[in-house]
Amino acid sequence: MQNEVKSFIGKYVGELSENNVAIFAGAGMSVPAGYVNWKGLLRPLADDLGVDIDGEYDLISLAQYHCNENGRHGINQQLLNEIASNKNITKNHKVLSRLPIRTYWTTNYDKLIERALEENGKIVDVKYTINQLSSTTPNRDAIVYKMHGDIDHPDSAIVTKDDYERYASNYGPYINALSGDLVSKTFLFIGFSFTDPNLDYIMSRIRITFKEHQRQHFCIFRRVAKSDYQDTAAYEQAEKKQQLVITDLKRFQIKAILVDQYSQITEILEKIEKLYKRKTLFISGSADYYSPWNRLEIEGFLCKLSRVLIEKNFKIVSGVGLGVGNAVITGAVDAIYSHHNGRINDYLHMRPLPQLITDPEERRTVWKKYRYELIGNAGIALFFMGNRLADGQAVLADGVKEEFQIAHELGLAVIPIGATGYMANELWKEVTENISRYYPGNRPDVLEKIKLLGEPVHSPDQLIPKIIDVINTVYEE
Repeated sequence: MQNEVKSFIGKYVGELSENNVAIFAGAGMSVPAGYVNWKGLLRPLADDLGVDIDGEYDLISLAQYHCNENGRHGINQQLLNEIASNKNITKNHKVLSRLPIRTYWTTNYDKLIERALEENGKIVDVKYTINQLSSTTPNRDAIVYKMHGDIDHPDSAIVTKDDYERYASNYGPYINALSGDLVSKTFLFIGFSFTDPNLDYIMSRIRITFKEHQRQHFCIFRRVAKSDYQDTAAYEQAEKKQQLVITDLKRFQIKAILVDQYSQITEILEKIEKLYKRKTLFISGSADYYSPWNRLEIEGFLCKLSRVLIEKNFKIVSGVGLGVGNAVITGAVDAIYSHHNGRINDYLHMRPLPQLITDPEERRTVWKKYRYELIGNAGIALFFMGNRLADGQAVLADGVKEEFQIAHELGLAVIPIGATGYMANELWKEVTENISRYYPGNRPDVLEKIKLLGEPVHSPDQLIPKIIDVINTVYEE
């Protein structure tokens, strides 16, 4: 992955962690779902006018010409013909819906964004009229601003030149809302060509006001390819124009990220999700027995480890395992108060398994679902000890093994601390003996460092630098 892309991913993950991001989706983001782009939408209208749309670039005027000749009905019907049917949600929509992004802007009329968010269990506040701006959906997780309208109301969709010319007077509050978000959030523009006059007007206002102090934004473009054009001259012209557009966007502090294939956009979004989630660690473990150490030594070790993790800006989630959870909480809370202004909810998520379920089958079902939800919030999983008392004997904890299996299924980087014994040692053997299963791509660096976690140590505290080393390695992969 090129350095420019890596740099962007790192910056965007940082902004994501601070809840400072927003998405702006253009028509290109909906095309992979089966919806047409602007030229595809207006092609039948151009045919009615006897115009070759492939040679046209002012598509807004073209829509106006058709309206002038035939009235608005034809445009409304064409919108319904092409966009009213539901299409399958794309992988890009799914990835974005899983991320903690609360603000979406789009010029699209379709419902892909809100459907993806809803399918991911989020409450969505959709806005495409002026009146909707003044109301708030209770407990909303995300806001979707459809600044050009919604397919359910094609008669009020922003399509023609008249619509654009009246936008400032008819939809002024949307201009103000978008201007505010562009000032305060880091936007990622996806599938957007930057030919929309509304956005150009808004960005120009911000540039004039803030001059060189504008916030940094990003967009992703597919690099112009020779295979897209019939002759060299046409390709060179398109390449030159793309470079001119990229340079012009710098006036608005929009940095263009170039990819060779559209599939690389998905790869970038998946990398953002993976890196973001790997800032959150799931801690699994349980203990009735602490040998070869004693309870105080293990609790002190876990307390110190969780303190170090929080100091390094990692977040912790856990099911509060017996003999493990309290020590993790103590160390984490201490570090949060010392280094993060006491923002416990931002760094620590402890959810003990519900105990008062008497029916064994129901308990297994509920606990499994509960574990999936909890583990799904993290990107790295640590496993300690894993034993419980049964008939006066220490036996391996099946719950820790199940959490390991779920973590692997969900794509987490699994790190068993074998030196702590019991189930953690069994899982450590499984990972080290089958490293390609858990870390695809031939990762000898990861294997060697995980092996060190199974070597005997005099004090459990000696494991802390080894654990941090493995975490840093898998985080940065």
